Amino acid sequence: MNEITIIKVKKKKDIKRFITFPFSLYEGNECWTPPLISEEIDFFNPVKNPYYDHSEVQPFMAERGGRIVGRLTAQTNKQHNVFHRDKVGFFGFFECINDPEVSKRLFDRAAAWLRERGCDSVRGPLNLSVNDQCGLLVDGFSTPSFIMMPYNPDYYEELITGYGFRKCKDLFAYYMASEKMPERLQRFADIITRKEEIKIRSLSKDKKRLKSELETIFTLYRGAWEHNWGFVPMTGKEYDHIVKTLLPVVDPDLVFIAYYGDKPVGFSVALPDYNVILRKLKGHILPFGFILALYYKNRIKRLRVLLMGLLKDYQKRGIDGLFYYYTTKNGFEKGFNEGEFSWVLEDNIEMNNVARKLGARVHKTYRIFEKSLKS
Repeated sequence: MNEITIIKVKKKKDIKRFITFPFSLYEGNECWTPPLISEEIDFFNPVKNPYYDHSEVQPFMAERGGRIVGRLTAQTNKQHNVFHRDKVGFFGFFECINDPEVSKRLFDRAAAWLRERGCDSVRGPLNLSVNDQCGLLVDGFSTPSFIMMPYNPDYYEELITGYGFRKCKDLFAYYMASEKMPERLQRFADIITRKEEIKIRSLSKDKKRLKSELETIFTLYRGAWEHNWGFVPMTGKEYDHIVKTLLPVVDPDLVFIAYYGDKPVGFSVALPDYNVILRKLKGHILPFGFILALYYKNRIKRLRVLLMGLLKDYQKRGIDGLFYYYTTKNGFEKGFNEGEFSWVLEDNIEMNNVARKLGARVHKTYRIFEKSLKS
């Protein structure tokens, strides 16, 4: 049997091999969504990704017989550790053939790298933080994931737990499909509208107002999420980077801000499921990607509610249900009839109850694992 070699990825050509490895691993799997290779290259470029301004990222590849058989990243997250006052390291971008020896060698190397940087535990998968794709799919393998949600084979869980990782937290993805406004959602919205002096406004299409509203969402995000498990404060540059990335695919009619009088108290962001298009592009926007994207854009019938938050004093008042109502209402008007609310922490009782009361069901479960690095 050929020896397994762990490569510390530094060169541009190795970054490209790191990024393209999953394309062969998932060949023929229609549930996996290929990322755009050019965007992945930018993501691992310290000049273009502001995550590198405060933290370190080290990709590793496992090679056997001249062929890549696994990969992952080890990363620090200074923002996380300063905010939570701990010494957690992280791993992400885990992909591997079904071979425990390969995954063990990768995790050994990542663990050693994190220990060298003073970390006393490792958590993941996170690509690169909770503000990016995170979690391992552990239930719901038969359907494609929605935009910005990961997909992986079912054997990954055994590779990870076999190394000694244990469950840290589960993240739920709720699914709902309907051809018309669900009666219970309409009733729910009517009741909350009568009880609460709340106005829900969609994102402005005026570019001058848009910048101000995006800054409002940034402020609300921190205020609403800072008490959540795993919260990591984004820097201004990181938020600007995310906005720049998402703005081309954002529909202003699917982004909302809740106001109590003139005071913004919450926000909700939904996106069309552009994974439908990405699966057609197969990693490349050129030479015909633009044509394919235009052709399939109006055929997207799915959307994902990916961000929602309310300031503490305005939680548990049903305003999140109003966000779901307006997202569904505007979604129907644009031809969407399927939706996912994700992700929701397993112990976020309020959000789980609201989703279930509205008729949504958990159709995918993602898990974050943790392991001590102490001797």
